[in-house]
Amino acid sequence: MRPSLRNTLLAAGSAVLLSTPLSAEPKRPECIAPAAPGGGFDLTCKLAQSALVEAKLLEKPMRVTYMPGGVGAVAYNTVVAQRPADAGTLTAFSSGSLLNLAQGKFGRFDENAVKWLAAVATSYGAIAVRADSPYKTLADLAAALKANPEQVVIGSGGTVGSQDWMQTALFAKAVGVDPRQLRYVAMEGGGEIATALLGGHIQVASTDISDSMPHVQSGGMRILAVLSDQRLEEPAMAAIPTAREQGYEVVWPVIRGYYLGPKVSDADYAWWKDAFDRLLVSDQFAHLRDQRELFPFALTGPELQAHVSKEVARYRELAREFGLTQ
Repeated sequence: MRPSLRNTLLAAGSAVLLSTPLSAEPKRPECIAPAAPGGGFDLTCKLAQSALVEAKLLEKPMRVTYMPGGVGAVAYNTVVAQRPADAGTLTAFSSGSLLNLAQGKFGRFDENAVKWLAAVATSYGAIAVRADSPYKTLADLAAALKANPEQVVIGSGGTVGSQDWMQTALFAKAVGVDPRQLRYVAMEGGGEIATALLGGHIQVASTDISDSMPHVQSGGMRILAVLSDQRLEEPAMAAIPTAREQGYEVVWPVIRGYYLGPKVSDADYAWWKDAFDRLLVSDQFAHLRDQRELFPFALTGPELQAHVSKEVARYRELAREFGLTQ
């Protein structure tokens, strides 16, 4: 895959915490996907599972475990409160996790409660329908929403205020429909959304382009729009129009990465950071990332922490704009 046309942040974070001696390889490495199998968090964990072994940074593949609930809230609270010093446990996060943190949806813990480790890729939001849907373009969907928004059943990961909700809320606002009139069915991740769409239980999926491509390629799903600023250059995606080119100013990048518990030692954190710094500059990792229809984005350590802080602040403003917070 060639890089997308949008400007991507490529910072390998090559500066390792040299003042801290590196710890040993974790004995029982694990990646928590904070949702049901089959969605973006699952994809993120399995990318690390494959890449770290193929690069010989781990001797054996880390196990992937699933901890659905609150679109990341259950996993976040479990790691912070119950497993804060577990050096072998990575937890997957996305831009949606940061949006939920910005709204206080992870309970008493904020974005400073964990150690942000590495962002390894980006994807983009997407608005999808079943292959036989009467909606052929975003204009068709816009017309249906204007006529009667309650007649269009939209599946999204999480409730009002979630990342998937925000994508369609931005689209609704762009077409002049109050997002509060939209009819949502809340689900736990991309896997459940795809199952519901393909089964005819919802009419529209607010989802992610990377999650959706296997279903597009198998013929069950169509993407009405990818929420990138320009068309993506990946051959399988090149024919998918953006919302922007169809006249709707909606862009939503989705970063993917991992965090560690707040009491993981500096030495153990440094081991993981060094592993990802080496991984992210390798051609081998780029190949694995491309296989999963993901795009380049690399930040580790302090650079990622600064990015998280900036994004959470931006999302807080967006949440206030939509009346989600005071």
